Amino acid sequence: MITKVRKAVFPVAGFGTRFLPATKAMPKELLPIIDKPLIQYAVEEAILAGIDTLIFVTGRNKRAIEDHFDSNLELELALRNKGQERQADMIRNIIPKNVECIFVRQPKQLGLGHAVLCAERAIGNEPFTVLLADDFIKFDGRGVTAELISAFNKSNKNQLSVMKVNGPEISKYGVVVLKDDNRSVSNLIEKPKYIDAPSNLASIGRYVLTPKIFDVLRNQKIGLSGEIQLADAVNTIALKNDVEAMLLNGTRFDCGSIKGYVDAIKYMSDKVDY
Repeated sequence: MITKVRKAVFPVAGFGTRFLPATKAMPKELLPIIDKPLIQYAVEEAILAGIDTLIFVTGRNKRAIEDHFDSNLELELALRNKGQERQADMIRNIIPKNVECIFVRQPKQLGLGHAVLCAERAIGNEPFTVLLADDFIKFDGRGVTAELISAFNKSNKNQLSVMKVNGPEISKYGVVVLKDDNRSVSNLIEKPKYIDAPSNLASIGRYVLTPKIFDVLRNQKIGLSGEIQLADAVNTIALKNDVEAMLLNGTRFDCGSIKGYVDAIKYMSDKVDY
């Protein structure tokens, strides 16, 4: 198995129903945080971590994501003719020349685990990272994905990003149970009731996974909400002592919810030099 992590999976096939009617024709991943869409922030994090192959698992009405990361020579030329060189360079450099984009269709929305499984042929027999654009994360340094990849390079074990969530909100997450070393994961339980939550450590939308996950997902039973849950597959691997967790180093907003999205915009508006 190739040990260098160079591919990233972005599951972007969801309907974005919480943001209707805005997302009726526009993918929720293209909702802007000030001047960039959500998905571009996640892509930039991956590229900063050394990723050179971006795999987007898409669904119907997601062509706009492909268009966003494609070149637009007409727009670039129009900007340069108006002397707007900075904007033209911005359009050209959304994706560096050494980075490839691959688009894979998820025919039915059968859960995050199924979305990851759809990327198997593009991944091959390599470790890879998964980034959920809904989890908008601001960080210092090289970012969450880079830290997870660094941890993977040391142990060759699957990596989860986790954060502390106190109170009833923990029931919205996959909840992680750590062993005595405070790094190794013994269990990952998807969305337990608050009174049943075994810890306050919530798994969030950043992962480094090995291709072993595909064998587990192919045989995975339907889980919560009638979907193939990635958390269930990760738990299966954790039982074999092959998963580690790393505490989030950054500020995270759940942009899958309207409140989290608005909070992210407010946070970023204080960082922008108008």
